[in-house]
Amino acid sequence: MRVPTHPSVPYTEASRPLPGRVHRPARVFSCPCPSPVLEHTLHTPRLPRGLGPRAIPSQGPGDPWPRGLQRFNTTASEAAEIELLACLTDLRWARRLARHRPYPDLSALLAAADEATYDLTPADLTAALAREPRATLPPRGSHSAAHTALTAAHAAYEHRFGHVFVLCLDGFPPEEALDQVLHGIRSRLGNDPEEERVLAAEELRRLARGRITRMLSRHHRAGESQESTDSGHSDSPYVQV
Repeated sequence: MRVPTHPSVPYTEASRPLPGRVHRPARVFSCPCPSPVLEHTLHTPRLPRGLGPRAIPSQGPGDPWPRGLQRFNTTASEAAEIELLACLTDLRWARRLARHRPYPDLSALLAAADEATYDLTPADLTAALAREPRATLPPRGSHSAAHTALTAAHAAYEHRFGHVFVLCLDGFPPEEALDQVLHGIRSRLGNDPEEERVLAAEELRRLARGRITRMLSRHHRAGESQESTDSGHSDSPYVQV
């Protein structure tokens, strides 16, 4: 059997055709480079320019708080930065998100926040963790034993890692918050510092997402209230006269 070959692709044992399969010679482009470029060579596609090293993908419809996002997109840069600093206390993070407005929907804003959080430098992360408040303790009059245990757990964690314990409790009912914090501290006390920084950064990212979502929700409700007032209606079933 004669094996079809191409002048630029020499026949070797590796190029022997497999039984039952059609052997097609590789096609080449004519180019001035010394070695031919095979047509089937794969090239890594370039990502479009966007926030950070990766661009934010276009998002579909379905924003749950359109008025809140609109208010955030159109507010002054300084005011937007102040609101974002309440979500994660890093100035470059807040300026980056404010600078790349407007966002088409909540998903796009959260994706941008994720990218900015992933790009925090070690120094930025250390500073952001230092500014995080400690988890709220229960009142001393109730659950006194739990209060004592949580205070001791916080102190042990901060002594080991040098920053407060951060944990996103979104999705948990309030009555489970204390148990979740205690369990989280005790389970993470055995981590080495580098492993714990990775976990803390992930919890910080999740906290920022929840705070941004609640910020837009507040803006949305404020916009609805203002719209109702401007139209002469209130939340009451009675019309103002």
